Amino acid sequence: MKTAVVLMNLGGPDGPQAVQPFLFNLFNDPAIISAPQPIRWCLAKLISSRRAPVAREIYEILGGRSPILPNTERQADALQAALAGESGNTEFKIFISMRYWHPFSDETAQEVKIWGADRVVLLPLYPQFSATTSGSSVADWHRAAKACGLNAVTTPICCYPTHDGFVKAVGTALARVLDDLPDGASPRVLFSAHGLPKKIIAKGDPYQWQVEQSVAAVVADLGREDLDWVTCYQSRVGPLEWIGPATEDEIARAAAAGRTIVVVPIAFVSEHSETLVELDVEYRKLASEKGATAYHRVPTVNEDPSFIAGLAALVAKAYGSPKTVICRQDGKRLCPASFSRCPWHGDAAREGA
Repeated sequence: MKTAVVLMNLGGPDGPQAVQPFLFNLFNDPAIISAPQPIRWCLAKLISSRRAPVAREIYEILGGRSPILPNTERQADALQAALAGESGNTEFKIFISMRYWHPFSDETAQEVKIWGADRVVLLPLYPQFSATTSGSSVADWHRAAKACGLNAVTTPICCYPTHDGFVKAVGTALARVLDDLPDGASPRVLFSAHGLPKKIIAKGDPYQWQVEQSVAAVVADLGREDLDWVTCYQSRVGPLEWIGPATEDEIARAAAAGRTIVVVPIAFVSEHSETLVELDVEYRKLASEKGATAYHRVPTVNEDPSFIAGLAALVAKAYGSPKTVICRQDGKRLCPASFSRCPWHGDAAREGA
């Protein structure tokens, strides 16, 4: 049996000329802007044209392109190696599908069909579920698969906010940074995740709740008494009210308190513009301007062996089942009880609390 494992991520421009079309694809996604067509198309054109010059400056810092695809390719290679030890008659092959730039779902679905997959496991590289990320990627995959006639049994993995592999990888990276701080340092750990408008959470999206569960699991696994930490959210744009507290505000608060700032990306699993520029350049500058004692950023999990082993375990669980790997782990629900609807699971998401 051939099982295709499709790693899903945001994608990023592969050169300066790709920045504006990448942004257009992002803002033309109904999961991002819910306005009907042709209004959404017009808004996407307007926003992408206005934001492209600033975005090009950001990517110029990174050499003119996003590093997210090569970083995802390394994760794919590591996962391929981890799955090589799986027993049985299943042959695994890892594919990559990006949401807003190449390789798009249409390209990857065609590759999976040509390979002759009997089963497909969809693995979003978003530990916490949101309709704007994992939900959008999986919905687009189903569209692309139908368009090219790919009829293989498909199992999406919903989320893994407290999975042991992810939690251990984040905790190990954080512990390494904390252990390297000079004696007498008084750190405040800022677990920073990408923000969302409050209206998305109000509709029942479990993302913020799952981010909080991820942070709680890492703190518990770390087991350090009197650890000073806070969960916060970055990348706020536009006029809408966003979930908080904002990472910028927490940096200023920690600096005013004389704390050494340690920032942990808790919702990103590979390095890209929001870690390498927003966290490493912009927020570091902000911390300095606010008089912070020191500023440290914990790396993303990347190809950490614990993280990759965790992904392999999720795949192993998923490929034997035609159903979505639902929002449960060790019998514990990973979505809040108020999340009464799920675009993937239907009634399965309402089993217990």
